[in-house]
Amino acid sequence: MNILVSDPLAREGIERLKEEDGFEVTEAINLQKEELISIIAQYHALIVRSETKVTEEVINAATHLRVIARAGTGLDNIDIEAATKKGIIVMNSPEGNTISTAEYTISMLLALSRNIPQAYLSLKEKRWERKRFMGTEVYGKILGVVGLGRIGSEVAKRAQGLQMRVIAYDPFVSSEKAEEMGITLFELEELLPQVDYLTVHTPLTSHTKGMIGEREIGLMKNGARIINCARGGIIEENALYKALKQGKIAGAALDVFEKGKPFDSPLLELDSIVLSPHLGACTKEAQKRVATVIASQVMDALKGGEVRNAVNLST
Repeated sequence: MNILVSDPLAREGIERLKEEDGFEVTEAINLQKEELISIIAQYHALIVRSETKVTEEVINAATHLRVIARAGTGLDNIDIEAATKKGIIVMNSPEGNTISTAEYTISMLLALSRNIPQAYLSLKEKRWERKRFMGTEVYGKILGVVGLGRIGSEVAKRAQGLQMRVIAYDPFVSSEKAEEMGITLFELEELLPQVDYLTVHTPLTSHTKGMIGEREIGLMKNGARIINCARGGIIEENALYKALKQGKIAGAALDVFEKGKPFDSPLLELDSIVLSPHLGACTKEAQKRVATVIASQVMDALKGGEVRNAVNLST
């Protein structure tokens, strides 16, 4: 069977795919849409990360495709509905990124609290501005976590280790389960006015797109801070920009953006923000983990074995 890998995948994953007989693996990185459409009919499985856009047009050209596999978590670059209509399994490997993204979220929270990137840039320009970069402790502060899944719950553990009080909103988690984690659940509108820091950890869906907008930000206390290391689009950037500009929100840290690369975003004009190019899962450990996990999942599915982490199969 033929497998196409169209985004960079750790070598451990490629080697895992090649170690069994019966699988031919092609690596073709940075394909243009037309190029992908012209060759996809040859393949039984397609492995991507976040760069390849698996559109309805691509899927319709995929006459032999049985599996679309996302090495990682987010699936907003894949037309799941179109794949489902054609009977193509869509799967991901969410557990592989969990630790790296949770650690990165806490890193962003601390960098935001202590103005570390801004202070570094100032020092590079041979300025010594201690008063300008006065920070705030996270000890004793309230962290609101939107989404207590794999990553959100790991962020909560680490925040509790910093002796923050953690509260959360997640309609899919029971109050009993949250209490086991030392977390109190609230409805979103009840949570927002309480928090000193807000971090979001949900997938990007029609229900979560823009879930933190002008109205929700308006409910937050003055001087609160916002972190997004999940998916771009969960937070409305225009509303966030306005709140930062007005001083309603003291700062924000974003690793993901509404339009992918935010080179033209007005957020870049602000000093009260920390931005990074989607680095949450960018560790050697996470890349190795997601690559080997997704390789095993794809081979099992193609061989008619167990189908793991499929997002479009009934259970």
